[in-house]
Amino acid sequence: MIGRANRNTLGDLLERTKERYPNKNAIAYKGKRLTYAELDNLVNQTARGLLSDGVKKGDMLTVMSKNSLDFVIINFALARIGAVMIPINYMLTPSDIHYILEHAGVTGLFASKEFIPVLQEASQNMNIPYRYLMDAVDEIDERAWRPLSQIRDGQSVYEIETDISDDDLAHVLYTSGTESRPKGVMLSHRNIISEYVSTVVDAQIEAEDIAVHALPLYHSAQLHVFLGPSIYVGSSGVILEAATPEAILKTVEEEKVTSLFCPPTVWIGLLRHPDFDQRDLSSLKKGYYGAAIMPREIIKELSERLPNMGLWNCYGQTEVAPLVTVLKPKDQLRKLGSAGTTVLNVQTRIVDNQDKEVPRGEIGEIVHRTPHAMNGYLHEPEKTAEAFKNGWFHSGDLGVMDEEGYITIIDRKKDMINTGGVNVSSREVEEVIYQLKDVSEVAVIGTPDAYWIEAVTAIVVPKKGTDLTQEAVLEFCKDKLSKFKIPKRVEITDELPKNPSGKVLKRALRDRYDNKALE
Repeated sequence: MIGRANRNTLGDLLERTKERYPNKNAIAYKGKRLTYAELDNLVNQTARGLLSDGVKKGDMLTVMSKNSLDFVIINFALARIGAVMIPINYMLTPSDIHYILEHAGVTGLFASKEFIPVLQEASQNMNIPYRYLMDAVDEIDERAWRPLSQIRDGQSVYEIETDISDDDLAHVLYTSGTESRPKGVMLSHRNIISEYVSTVVDAQIEAEDIAVHALPLYHSAQLHVFLGPSIYVGSSGVILEAATPEAILKTVEEEKVTSLFCPPTVWIGLLRHPDFDQRDLSSLKKGYYGAAIMPREIIKELSERLPNMGLWNCYGQTEVAPLVTVLKPKDQLRKLGSAGTTVLNVQTRIVDNQDKEVPRGEIGEIVHRTPHAMNGYLHEPEKTAEAFKNGWFHSGDLGVMDEEGYITIIDRKKDMINTGGVNVSSREVEEVIYQLKDVSEVAVIGTPDAYWIEAVTAIVVPKKGTDLTQEAVLEFCKDKLSKFKIPKRVEITDELPKNPSGKVLKRALRDRYDNKALE
């Protein structure tokens, strides 16, 4: 009985918030609003319906949907019964989805109507007994898919009691990864809630916040740095189906939003959108960025155009649930370009290839010790052991720590460019090119070269209405970069490939440009 009394799972988290703020607005979506009491009731009804169908503790169930109320409800309903949620990136191919379903041993699927066909194809000849249609307002032709609303009908709103512990798995999140197949990151309730505590303290998530949740909830940043901690403290949230500039700016004005998270590419999209100066954005007090490195020039521009909004840089990765460092508003310009200092429950070191800590100011790999850290990669003991060698989680990121403990991310190990036997940070070159006034976005990669090994290659998106040339970019770089860092090649393009979280897909750029002849 002690275990039940001191249990702290995702399901318990929502129940506590409901008891503190039963009549407070919890979530709004497409004009519908749920109080915390109403949200908790729907979670209990859904959990009971799933149990009645035969779903049990430890079962793996995937969710494939754009952001919605049902996504939030499923998250907490599965937590209440001890089943494991596996959010799926809805941009994946049927082949990639099939791999996840098979690798995880999935027994149940939740999907919105638009993704039923791709899941049908991905799950051919697989025994997956539980299939639920999310956000359903009518029946569909596929009889195997039951509307989620149907399984709730007539179910009790009272909480169910199940034998769950803090160390049980809550989520398995598949990484996009650098390898041919993604890895399943296993996160327990303890991992996730430890991260929520760090986030609440160091990102200053408060009950008075009105937050927009616009980035995909299948991604750990939106799910575990913003949605989860917001519900933990009792904030009000507005869910958007997609992170379009028009929708975000409109919602900020109409809902008097105080808190907004966007990756750098989305912040850039907001700044460049014609509605930015037409909408009343004065309610915004907290702006968060992460998931990719924010160009310094964009930080300066945000500080100038939204002077009443504090900025937080949130750095981490899925394997640590995902937050590990925060750069707070007071340091944005003083420590321009830094990822900040470690959050409450994280210990971080910068180490060399032998895992020895390097002196302050020297570059090395960023490693962590934290209760946020995953329980390992699902069915991948060797990769798990490699990631946790010598008792530290190895991030794969290169960074440097200054005398005050502030960490600057230099690059992913895989994004360092070996040109003529010398390493060049793609980020350093990007930061310089972003200073060119006609540049909207830029990504720097290494492309194969017979002489240089890798040629520093800049792919540049000009601002609309400008006539930016390759020659102008190269000329600008000559005055600001050492000769070996200047791009050997500049490509002008209309857009950069991105995942739904707004992160630039450098692997896709390498695939696109690797085989083009270097002139």
